[in-house]
Amino acid sequence: MNKVVIGILAHVDAGKTTLSEALLYLSGKIKSIGRVDNKDAYLDTYALEKERGITIFAKQAVFNIDNLEVTLLDTPGHVDFSSEMERTLPLLDYAILVISAADGIQTHTKTLWMLLETYNIPTFIFINKMDQYGTDKDKLIKELKEQLNHGCIDFNNINQNSFFEEIAMCDEEVLDSYLYSGYIDQVVIKSLLIERKVFPCFFGSALKLEGVEEFIKGLRDLIIPPLYPTDFGAKIFKITRDENNNRLTHMKITGGRLKVKDTLTHDNWEEKINQIRIYSGNKYEVVGEVTAGSVCAVTGLSKALPGEGLGIEEANYLPLLEPVLVYRLVLPEGCDPRVILPKLKQLEEEEPELKITWNEQLEEIQLRVMGEMQLEILQRLILDRFGVEVGFTDGGIIYKETIANIVEGVGHFEPLGHYAEVHLLLEPGERGTGIVIENKCSEDTLSGNFQRLILQHLSEKVHKGVLTGSDIIDIKITLVSGRAHKKHTSGGDFREATYRALRQGLMETVSILLEPYYSIRLELPENMVGRALTDINLMGGTCQITDKTNDMVIIEGVAPVRTMRNYHKDVIAYTKGLGRLYQSLVGYFPSNDSQKIITEIGYNPLTDFDNPSYSIFCANGTSYTVPWYEVKNHMHLESYLQNQSKIAKDREEILKKQEERFISQEEIERIIQKTLFANKGDKSKWKRHSIKVSSKEDTPKIHYEDQPKEECLLVDGYNVIHAWPELKELSKINMDAARLQLLDNLSNYRGVKKCRIIVVFDAYRVANHQEEISKYKNIYVVYTKEAQTADEYIEKFAFSNRKKYNITVATSDALEQLIVRGQGSKLLSARELKLEIERVNEMLKRKYINVQDSNRNTLIKTLSPSLKPKLYRIIQKNQIN
Repeated sequence: MNKVVIGILAHVDAGKTTLSEALLYLSGKIKSIGRVDNKDAYLDTYALEKERGITIFAKQAVFNIDNLEVTLLDTPGHVDFSSEMERTLPLLDYAILVISAADGIQTHTKTLWMLLETYNIPTFIFINKMDQYGTDKDKLIKELKEQLNHGCIDFNNINQNSFFEEIAMCDEEVLDSYLYSGYIDQVVIKSLLIERKVFPCFFGSALKLEGVEEFIKGLRDLIIPPLYPTDFGAKIFKITRDENNNRLTHMKITGGRLKVKDTLTHDNWEEKINQIRIYSGNKYEVVGEVTAGSVCAVTGLSKALPGEGLGIEEANYLPLLEPVLVYRLVLPEGCDPRVILPKLKQLEEEEPELKITWNEQLEEIQLRVMGEMQLEILQRLILDRFGVEVGFTDGGIIYKETIANIVEGVGHFEPLGHYAEVHLLLEPGERGTGIVIENKCSEDTLSGNFQRLILQHLSEKVHKGVLTGSDIIDIKITLVSGRAHKKHTSGGDFREATYRALRQGLMETVSILLEPYYSIRLELPENMVGRALTDINLMGGTCQITDKTNDMVIIEGVAPVRTMRNYHKDVIAYTKGLGRLYQSLVGYFPSNDSQKIITEIGYNPLTDFDNPSYSIFCANGTSYTVPWYEVKNHMHLESYLQNQSKIAKDREEILKKQEERFISQEEIERIIQKTLFANKGDKSKWKRHSIKVSSKEDTPKIHYEDQPKEECLLVDGYNVIHAWPELKELSKINMDAARLQLLDNLSNYRGVKKCRIIVVFDAYRVANHQEEISKYKNIYVVYTKEAQTADEYIEKFAFSNRKKYNITVATSDALEQLIVRGQGSKLLSARELKLEIERVNEMLKRKYINVQDSNRNTLIKTLSPSLKPKLYRIIQKNQIN
């Protein structure tokens, strides 16, 4: 029998578990439908889940649709248990995203969509609760297309002519075939689903079983069962313990087969399988063998961890969602931390993101969580499992650090009888890339064995930043040089030198403090909008009104977790229970209040002896320490970076500590060209003009501090097009025409405002596209390179050139607004830019009319000075009569 693994995901209260019950009932798996509110749902098996009426732990059920065996993974919908949900995603062949018709697309829905896109999972969408009053199917499908993907298509109307037209618009080749034949085969639709170009949407009510049978038929007709290799492979996604405290390792078999008594190996363990269980709800079947496509739990593995791959699945899984809060565990009087800590490690095995640690300096147990509800669940789990009633202190925020410029870090470790020197190149990485480690060191300089040792030391621990001691992220670390001694070097020497090289580089470069941000959606009465907008602004967030229905208004935006943590209580208070706040972690961004945070934390990198920045040298038989700022004066190898003066100059610009700076207009042109990577790509219809740069000798210098900075307007092209109604409508017919219309408007505006205007368009989905700049009339036009969005380009340009321009960014993207504001740039929403251009156009129109009136040849102008008074008297006399 063919096998498929399907995950079901949703925002909390969308009806996900209810739909799971309906699927199991109509497929014949269960005889009656359980309900969350009745505490008898088939998949809510834990007492805590029944008490709270929410899914906390991911669970599976196995049922059949004709000849297709489906393993359904029901995942938590609450944002605090997002890590549990994410661990299931690498297993999925398909996903079902459940959306409440009453609530529409929520903030957490968008997070789920981002994860499904990242893991490249083909997705069905079930719009639930269509039986509720006021639901509008057409409005919902429009919302899905606009906020998720244009490939969201209503599959309840499969017999309508417009259905195939919508399918055809999702792929050029399919469109060509459809125009020729007038038909699209179901095999093609299946392929588009797998390629994530089409997302079948079904509407109904799971509680009333409306539309569910049609949905099951859609699953049967559209799913292509995956083919698996014959070699054994498995992905471990979960660790649990049964009622007898047996350790269960949950995994999906992705190749070959697994039998009882088989021996499994990983990097640092080798153990034998004792038992194989196939779970369905709270019950399980013991089997002797499982084949590829099965999800099972095994006993006998004591060291396996979630995220590990076995057999052909070599790569370990790293989660995208991470906890952002850290709490101190408060033990009851008389409870020894050394006794409870090993027990708590069992919980960390089941939930690796907890990162339960003993802080030696503060003598306390610390753990990380996603939110307060997770704390309540942990408190109950510790009491039920270990009999200890614990508490938690008020939590702190988990900050991160990154760097702003390139630096070479040098570490030297040479106590008497030891020797190692390491040079690392540290570069800012793309947002969300974490730590990327590369090797460019020649074996002529350092042997391959020592190089591999250095790379291992870089990846074996979490490295701390120098501002607050927080984890560093989004940094590319490259081993560029190193030296060993034939007689005195041992493996431990390179560990010490590597850590010192990284730390020395962090001390020398410019560090940026990052803090977590929530994506927020606030629904509240119209008369409370002013209070809400003021609150969010004061909390360092950005937001805008996105919808108004009857007397309720929807506000969406982003804000720091630090300031938003308890705001839901304020919303309930000032709206008298009528308001609802939804929050979902959206990522880490530069803090707007970094100096205050750094001061409050009070971290001193020079006294952090676990992460030393100094190096140890040896001379005349005596070892001595050298502080980080003197290491490069003592290092034994030449610097990898040849132009040290340029690096120092860049660093001074970013720190804003240089006393003066001279810059010419032509130098500004060169910066523009260098930043925009001009090339010969033919993206537009107008003629490109090269930017002529005169030599330094011929150019008069301008004193930078004494001259006002030039105004520069950065425009997010497609964001503005889709925000201006007339351009949005035009883009549906002809996007080129919409682009040219926008450029013409901005060109006219440039003629009046005399500021530099750069319009940035996304080209990140265009294969092999190179970044290019064109000059359209009197403004610059940029098409980004492949895999680079307009947001990323604008953020990079605004950061790199904030010393040279007064930068204003025109966009309605809330996250982009947040980032560029943190870099000191001014903001214009797309609507504000439209109003500004209209104001300038109106001013020009009035000025033109005034000029025409002044130039008009009138009778008065032709009369001599002696006749004019007589004519005026005649006119006045006629007016009186």
